[in-house]
Amino acid sequence: MTTGIRAAAQELLDAKQERAQLTESWPELDLATAYAIQDEALRLRRERGETVVGVKLGLTSRAKQQRMGIDAPLLAWLTDAMVLPAGAPVPELIHPRAEPELVFVLGERLAGPGVTAATALAAVSHVYGGIEIIDSRYRDYRFTLPDVVADNGSAARFGIGSVGLPPAGLDLSLEAALVEVDGQIVDTATGAAVQGHPAEALALAANALAARGLALEPGWLVLTGGMTDAVELRPGSHVAAHFSHLGSVTISG
Repeated sequence: MTTGIRAAAQELLDAKQERAQLTESWPELDLATAYAIQDEALRLRRERGETVVGVKLGLTSRAKQQRMGIDAPLLAWLTDAMVLPAGAPVPELIHPRAEPELVFVLGERLAGPGVTAATALAAVSHVYGGIEIIDSRYRDYRFTLPDVVADNGSAARFGIGSVGLPPAGLDLSLEAALVEVDGQIVDTATGAAVQGHPAEALALAANALAARGLALEPGWLVLTGGMTDAVELRPGSHVAAHFSHLGSVTISG
């Protein structure tokens, strides 16, 4: 099994074009093994010089969970190699999609179990608006939950806006994002789309990591999950997310 985990992690990291799901050849792949593949891929990333900068949650909206037939989000790792500098175009990917996110920066360590939304939010120093670029390695974006967990939650790149505010005084459940593609508004949502409140997603992340003997560390970023469905990022196109209080973020294909 160790060889399978290591080989799967390397294959997913090396994939430069869409491929078959792991579960097509490994139908017994379960969630625990999928997270082991994800962690092995992180070890390989660190070997090549990448540094962990935080975590992301995926499938945090109730609608996405129902479509996947699950009742909880997934977790995945963020590294410094995924940060997209302001104004930089997204590098060539397989089939990138963009989604608006509320992004927490931790001011102190947050360790479960037993973390609540209130205690989670108290550990946050600032909130930013952001856009995550997801890029599944699987053909036609079709996968099971273990597949996408093994693929590090389809994490590819992310960009963060320039407006960071302390969470006190912000009603993050009502913080809205308008998604614009090439000048046309295509979607809108509020923070309530993320587990009812993005602090609930943060608490879930801390408690899920605790079950693996880990914690959220000071200075880490937490991408709390897509507020809307992801939109295709085509070459030469521009996707922007305009937030109520957190400014705007624009990503170029």
